Amino acid sequence: MPRLLRTSNLALNSKTFDGHHAVADEAAMTLQGTVNKTGILLVVAFLSSAWTWGLARSQPPEAVLSWILGAGFAGFLVALLTVARKDLSPLTAPSYAVLEGLVMGGVSSLLDIRFPGIAIHAVGLTFGTLAVLLLAYATGLVRANEKLATGIVAATGAIAVVYVVDLGLRFFGRQVPLINDAGPWGIGVSLLIVAVAALNLILDFDFVRTGADEHAAKYMEWYGAFAILVTLIWLYFEVLRLLAKIRRR
Repeated sequence: MPRLLRTSNLALNSKTFDGHHAVADEAAMTLQGTVNKTGILLVVAFLSSAWTWGLARSQPPEAVLSWILGAGFAGFLVALLTVARKDLSPLTAPSYAVLEGLVMGGVSSLLDIRFPGIAIHAVGLTFGTLAVLLLAYATGLVRANEKLATGIVAATGAIAVVYVVDLGLRFFGRQVPLINDAGPWGIGVSLLIVAVAALNLILDFDFVRTGADEHAAKYMEWYGAFAILVTLIWLYFEVLRLLAKIRRR
């Protein structure tokens, strides 16, 4: 049985596939099936993002912010439900894609109004990164081993702590300079965070492969696609933040 590596994706852990294996003659999870469902979720997210993208062009920012906050909170709840009830992922994963698409469309449009062209550049860089890493993983150029996994998990945990601290400071009218500053150090930190987010995709790919090797239940294809989407959304927002910092200079 393949050994599961540690990952910083909250949707994946060493017990992800426990109790979720195909039985007897049931169809099992496959790599191609997961790839297809990831594509479906991306299309769903793109279509829903068009709503808030257009809304930001025709309504005051306050109207768009209400959609962003509402969809973001609902998406968080749906993500928790998906993690808790993986068998529901054929329903919850597309729902999550719709909600996060609304968030991405609103945020992207508001930033694009301020920095024209930034959204399409962020999309291009995100999918370019996905393609390069998928190719590197498929050809064995980059391998998911315990040493790499430990480093990625540690770095992601450190980033999460900094973000929590920054969120807390904002209640007092302050913020963490390094992750918000548009100077050389701020841009350098954003580049590092983008790299960590991208490397998380390698661990996600490895977990999906492990699920296929272990003959996980067919619905786990949707769960694997959901997990990859979570990382891609994080990567997209970090790329968007990086480009915004560069444009601010």
